[in-house]
Amino acid sequence: MKIKVAITEDNNNLAASLREKLILFSEDVEFMFRAGNGIDLIEKLKKNHAVDVILMDIEMPGMDGIAATEIISVNYPMIKIIMLTVFDDDEKIFKSIQAGASGYLLKDETPAKILEGIKMIAAGGAPMSPSIAAKMLRLLRNPDRSVENNFREEFSLS
Repeated sequence: MKIKVAITEDNNNLAASLREKLILFSEDVEFMFRAGNGIDLIEKLKKNHAVDVILMDIEMPGMDGIAATEIISVNYPMIKIIMLTVFDDDEKIFKSIQAGASGYLLKDETPAKILEGIKMIAAGGAPMSPSIAAKMLRLLRNPDRSVENNFREEFSLS
C-alpha cells in the first residue's frame, strides 16, 4: 500500500522539486496535495484527510508549521508530521516536537533520505537529521539547560 503524502511549503519551486523527486525515487509514495501554508493545509484536510504523512515547513505566511502541527495533532492524530525545514535551532525543534511532530529533517537532506524518513515515520519511527538528533540528545542530557527552562526564565514563568 502506498504512503499518502502531502507537502506544506510556501516556496513554489521547492515544493515542485520535492514532489518531483519523491515521485521519481519511489513507487511507495502517493502525492496527495500541496498546501502553501498552515491555513491552506487545514482547509485541504477538511475536504480530504486521507493523508498518512505531511512534510511541513516551519516559516510560512498566514499560519506557520508549528501552529498547523498543533491543530493537526489534535484533530487528525493518525496523520504523522515531519518538519522539513532549514531551521535547526533548539527552540524551533523543541516547539515542533511539543506541537506533535514525529520527525524533523533539514531541507538539505537528499531526496533518498527524505523518502527514508517518510517510510520510517509511516512504520512508527521518528526520523531526524543527524544534527537534530544530536541536539535532542543534548537537550535530554541537560534538562536544566533546555529550551523550555530558558524560555521560562526569560519570561519569568513558573
